[in-house]
Amino acid sequence: MIQQLPTSPDCPAHRDISPVQCPSSIHVVSTARPPTVPADSSSYVKENDACSILDDETLEQRIERLGRERPPAFKTIWNEIGLVFSITMSQFLTEYFVSGFVVILPTLIKELDIPQASSVWPATAFSLLIASTLLIFGRLGDMWGAYPVFMAGIAWLALWSVVSGFSINPLMLDCCRALQGLGAAAFLPTGVQQLGELYRPGPRKNLIFAIYGASAIFGFFGGIVVAGLVGQFLRWGFYFWIGGILAGLTLVSSFLFVPRPKERRKKAVGMDLGGAVTITAGLVLIVFAITQSAHASWGWRTPYIIVCLILGVASLLTAVYIETRFAADPLLPASLFATPCMTPLLIAVFLLYGTWGIFSVYGTLYFQNIMSATPLQVVAWYCPLGIAGLLISILEGFILHLVPGRLLLIISGFGAVGSQLLLALIPSQGANYWAWIFPAMVLGTVGLDLSVILMTVFVTSAVPAKQQGLAGGVINSVLQLGVAFTLGLADIIQSKTVENDELGKSYKHTFWLGVGLGAASLLIMAIWGKVPKASSELTADEKEEIRQHLEAEY
Repeated sequence: MIQQLPTSPDCPAHRDISPVQCPSSIHVVSTARPPTVPADSSSYVKENDACSILDDETLEQRIERLGRERPPAFKTIWNEIGLVFSITMSQFLTEYFVSGFVVILPTLIKELDIPQASSVWPATAFSLLIASTLLIFGRLGDMWGAYPVFMAGIAWLALWSVVSGFSINPLMLDCCRALQGLGAAAFLPTGVQQLGELYRPGPRKNLIFAIYGASAIFGFFGGIVVAGLVGQFLRWGFYFWIGGILAGLTLVSSFLFVPRPKERRKKAVGMDLGGAVTITAGLVLIVFAITQSAHASWGWRTPYIIVCLILGVASLLTAVYIETRFAADPLLPASLFATPCMTPLLIAVFLLYGTWGIFSVYGTLYFQNIMSATPLQVVAWYCPLGIAGLLISILEGFILHLVPGRLLLIISGFGAVGSQLLLALIPSQGANYWAWIFPAMVLGTVGLDLSVILMTVFVTSAVPAKQQGLAGGVINSVLQLGVAFTLGLADIIQSKTVENDELGKSYKHTFWLGVGLGAASLLIMAIWGKVPKASSELTADEKEEIRQHLEAEY
């Protein structure tokens, strides 16, 4: 409802004042003089709140209050808690099936007689399918609404998690892992989409996304705990069946607490089929070529590796041509990258999350194969990561609106470099846990949490409601592709150097790769990572409505 706001002769812009209707009952006063609305809405408020009276509340106060309130979609705090639990569990499940699988993999290699040259694929198939199809499912979320795609993804993951536990040969395991990845690719972007649509920029959104980020750490730790216990006491299939049960519980809680759309969503965008096919094919072929080259007969000179790499690059170049020339609704619209800091931030987090992939995979292998840690010892060693992850995530949720984003990104970069450096320099014999592994765990979660949570809040706040599925797809694509590409490179380095060095040194070469990637990420964030504080402000849709009103009136 539009309210006629009283005016005052003392207002410096007192001429022909008319109200503008904005979402969420925010009313903005415009003047006959064409004002500018900066990206930082707080400065706009400070310049104009003398001209607005909003029920004894300035516009700045109204925005701040809305940024802290519970969204109107939730009748009670319990409804909100149920929603947050459901969405964060989806992130938990993804990390559960990544980290725990590394611990259970040696058992699977023995039980299913998996050749050493093929042992990388059960672990890679899951992440590869997620990374290559996230944008497609993000677009489906924007087309059909987040709820149906999210629910279908959870149900699909639950189904194939149960089936995975009954795998009888390597091929069946690879296929089941890939199909698991499709489920995660469906619910990851639409989970972020639902949070982005429900929460407006402000402290409450920061805290919710901090909890969401913490769930990734807990999922990583939970996967290691369950895999360690299963590997020690039970048949390996229980690792998948427990994950399937957790997915089933998440499906039930989502049905009970995730808000359903009151009316059928109008299709704001269409599916870019050409871009979807070429992007997916290109990513799959390139990651396959990089990963498989380490185990092919003649390495990069193997004919099928060369063919896959050429076809993958050609497919991605074709995707760029289609997206920029023909697509009516491109999967990656240029408007997304027009946001200041967006492109450098995505590149930096791509590199940074790649270091986390090295830490989680080759760190675990180093602990088991070089330091002779049992599965339960590995669980105990990772405990600080879970505790530190919770504390750091919650702390960041409370300070995101107070601390400049660049400072948090720089701290994150130093954490990533420090964790990799400790693993690269750790003595091969007699290494003390508290001197080397414990600080590496803490620094590793600093490097992961600070950057990922900040990026998620930044991206979802920068795009309108109709592109929240895109935001979720882009965020998770960057993270998963960072892991997939980096692990492919690390596998090449480890496989080639182990021929001349001992196994422990070959692992350390991958940690030095992590040091380099972390340093590059730190440099990018320090130079171009000028991310503002995540304070309460107008949403992207509200800013666009103001802009359109001013253009129409003046």
